[in-house]
Amino acid sequence: MSQKIAGPEIERLVQLLARLPGLGPRSARKAALALLKRREELLLPLAGAIRAAADKLVECEVCGNVDTLTPCTICRDERRDRSLIVVVEEVGDLWALERAGVVKARYHVLGGHLSPLDGVGPEKLNIARLVERAKGSEVSEILLALNATVEGQSTAHYLTGELAPTGVVVSRLAQGVPVGGELDYLDEGTLAAAIKARKRV
Repeated sequence: MSQKIAGPEIERLVQLLARLPGLGPRSARKAALALLKRREELLLPLAGAIRAAADKLVECEVCGNVDTLTPCTICRDERRDRSLIVVVEEVGDLWALERAGVVKARYHVLGGHLSPLDGVGPEKLNIARLVERAKGSEVSEILLALNATVEGQSTAHYLTGELAPTGVVVSRLAQGVPVGGELDYLDEGTLAAAIKARKRV
């Protein structure tokens, strides 16, 4: 049984930090110590930012993104291509695409992927709203930017069927050898996808 080394408030801070993705108990203790050492410049501003975000955080009524207003900042951006909707599993995927700056379109966040074993069916995902958006006169293409996992592939297949009656073009991300990737280090699934997605030169 581990011994308590700090007051309950600090122990609670460590426990909560340990719940974050990528942080185990040891990393959480290190993060907590860093915050406590830099109380004025880091801990207090962080606490204020977390409180402000918690008070104002909303889910975008259009795309499912998280923001402090709805429709979100991305949906309000008139410079975006309104004919293309990029579908992602989670908000983190949307942020990754935005960081890369490779597409200037609108998004749709599903809130996960289909996983019957985990009890996640179509009704638990943001699919009905996607189909409604696809029926809009401005939309001509839906790009399924889903993870290259079994669940991601199953979800993409399901969405393709659901979107077929809308008449919009449904496309998917190309899969295969990443830029700078060496064949010797790639798994068989990636190599197979690369062969199937080959293009004429």
